[in-house]
Amino acid sequence: MALLQVQGEKIPCRAILFDKDGTLLDFLQLWGPWAESMLVQMQAWMRERDASFTVELKHVLGTVHDSEGHLSGYDVQGPLAIATVDECNGWLAGQLYATGTPWNEAITTIRQFSSIAMKSVRERKSAEPMPGLLDLLQRCKEAGIQLAVVTSDSTLAAETHLDWMGIRSFFSSIVGCDRVTRGKPDGESFLLACRELAVEPHEAVVIGDSNGDMQMGRHAGATYTLGYCLPSDQSAHLHDADAVIRHYDELGIVL
Repeated sequence: MALLQVQGEKIPCRAILFDKDGTLLDFLQLWGPWAESMLVQMQAWMRERDASFTVELKHVLGTVHDSEGHLSGYDVQGPLAIATVDECNGWLAGQLYATGTPWNEAITTIRQFSSIAMKSVRERKSAEPMPGLLDLLQRCKEAGIQLAVVTSDSTLAAETHLDWMGIRSFFSSIVGCDRVTRGKPDGESFLLACRELAVEPHEAVVIGDSNGDMQMGRHAGATYTLGYCLPSDQSAHLHDADAVIRHYDELGIVL
């Protein structure tokens, strides 16, 4: 069995289960256009009806905006970062419902907005592997470490984004929110991926950028929970991680 070397520790590892957004690829690069499109459409809808959000704009999805109002960051513990698209749509429909709009009209409107926003995401194909990721995936392949993706996104969307990055072939299992009953932080997704990789949970490491990923791993019995955080970002939210890395070059593999 290979050993994953992390900050002086050597962890026996037969499999690594990765989160997708913010872990394999830059979250804001992919989802920023979707969030900005949703907020712009909703603001226009609100203005037409002389209505307003029930919370400040930054709390609608958990976004950060620059002086000109453009999206420039996100709350790593907010709905945009953690919730599924369907959960986000439900929350946003609640904003329309709060203005007096019947629920069926509110959710239909939000789904239409989301369809327009998703079209922009598909046209851009803005998904690039995180620095050092390709080298790590290749080293894992050479060492015989099985790889999976466990995400709050849909399975089809995850496969599409991996294809855009040219890394789909590295992963033997893709578990999206549509394949389980209970998503993160429940351990169901992790356990399903382990079964598909034919490994035991205690032989697998989870890597993710949210504490929900860390909790998922702990609930499922992962051997190690590894937080991933860019050098410019805070890591205090990853309080259930066994360790936190800032770059994939920090990981070594010992045979």
